[in-house]
Amino acid sequence: MNASVLVCGAAFDGFSGELAGRTEIAVRDGVIVEIGPSVGRPDGARVIDLSERTVCPGFIDTHVHLTMDGSDIGRQTLDSSATKALKGLAIAREYLGYGFTTLRDLGSMDPEFPTVDLRNALDAGLAEGPRLIVAGHVISSTAGHGDMSGFYPPRWDLPVSAVADGTAQIRALVRREHAYGGDWIKTANAGGYFSVGDDPARTTWLDDEMDAVCSTARLLGMPVAVHTGGADACKQAIRAGARSLEHAYLIDEEGIEMARRDGVYVVPTMQMTKEDLAALHDGTLPEQAVWKFRRDSEHILNSQRLLAGSDIKIAFGTDCGMFPFSHGIREFSAMVDAGLTPLRALQAATSTAAEMLGRDDLGRLEPGARADIVAMPGNPLEDITVTSAVDFVMADGVVHRWPEGSDASAA
Repeated sequence: MNASVLVCGAAFDGFSGELAGRTEIAVRDGVIVEIGPSVGRPDGARVIDLSERTVCPGFIDTHVHLTMDGSDIGRQTLDSSATKALKGLAIAREYLGYGFTTLRDLGSMDPEFPTVDLRNALDAGLAEGPRLIVAGHVISSTAGHGDMSGFYPPRWDLPVSAVADGTAQIRALVRREHAYGGDWIKTANAGGYFSVGDDPARTTWLDDEMDAVCSTARLLGMPVAVHTGGADACKQAIRAGARSLEHAYLIDEEGIEMARRDGVYVVPTMQMTKEDLAALHDGTLPEQAVWKFRRDSEHILNSQRLLAGSDIKIAFGTDCGMFPFSHGIREFSAMVDAGLTPLRALQAATSTAAEMLGRDDLGRLEPGARADIVAMPGNPLEDITVTSAVDFVMADGVVHRWPEGSDASAA
C-alpha cells in the first residue's frame, strides 16, 4: 500500500468560491480516500506538511503541442517521430513541475503517431510525466490551417499533414485517427495566424465537410476539438456538433449564445495572444502572421472580453508549443486580465476542464478522485498570480515536486 496524508493550510476543491480552512487529505494507491479537517493516519503513511500552503486539484491544460516548436515549425516538423516523442517527454516532465498533471495534446505534424506512443508509454509506467489525452493530428482541408505544404517548395511532397478534401476523404482520416489510438479528433475549420496561405477570418471547410468530421467522430465515440477563428466558422463548428472551440479568435455574441445553448466549451488561449502581440510589437512575429494580427488584434481582444463577460463554459488551454511551455502558467493571469474572475480561471483549469474531457475523477478534491494535487503559497482566489508559485506537485499519488524544507516523514 502506498499511502500519504497531506496536512494543508487551505484548500480549493475545484468548485467552491471560498477556500476551505485547514484540511487534511488521505491518499492511498493514487486515489483520494478521505478529506476533512482531520483524517486518520494509516500505518506507514507518509505525512506531508503543507500547512503554509493552499492546495488545489492538479492543473489541466487542454491545448498543448508537445511535438511542435512554433519558433521553427517548418524545420522542426522534419525531425523523426522518435525525436519528437523524446523531446515531448522532456517537455511534459518539465511542465508537470509547474502543476500541470493532465494535458490534452491537440495534434502533431508527423506521418506517424508520436503523441499516441508517448501517451501509451506514460500510461504503462515506462516513462514518468503528466497524464496525456491526445488527438493524433490536425485534420484540415488543402490550404487550411493544418496543411504544412506552404512551408516547403512545391516539388516536395511531405506526408506530415492530415489533409483531406470532400466527405469521403475526411471520413477516412477520422477513422484512421481512431484506428491508431487517438482519444479526440482535432480539426481546423478556419485559417490560422502562423500557417502560410490561409486566413483566420475565413472558413475552410464546407458545411458538409465539417458535418462529416463530427458525424464520423460521433459514430466512433470521439469528441471533436475545432481550431476556429472567424464568427461564421465558430457557428459552423457548433452546428456540426463540436465539443470544444479552440481559440475562437473572432467569435461574436451570436456564436457565444449558440455555444452556451448547446453546452459547447471554448478554450480561448489568451496568453498566446499576449505572446503574439508582444512579438508583433518587437518585430519578431513571422512574416505570414504580421498582416493578420495587425488587422485582427483589437477584434481578438474584444472577443475575449465578450467570452469573459458571458456564462459560457471556458476551459483552460494555452497552445504551448507554439510559444514556450515555461510561459503556460501565465494563462491564469491572462484570463483574469481579460475579465474572468480568479475563481472562474481556477475552475477552467480544474473542474471545467475535467468536465470537458469527460473525466469525473479529475479536477476536484474529493474521495474517489485521482490524487492529482498541487500546492502554492497564498490565496489564488484573491491573487491569481500565486499559481505561478506552485512548489508541490502530486500526480496519481506520486510526488514530483517538493517545497524546499518540507517534512515528508513517515507517521
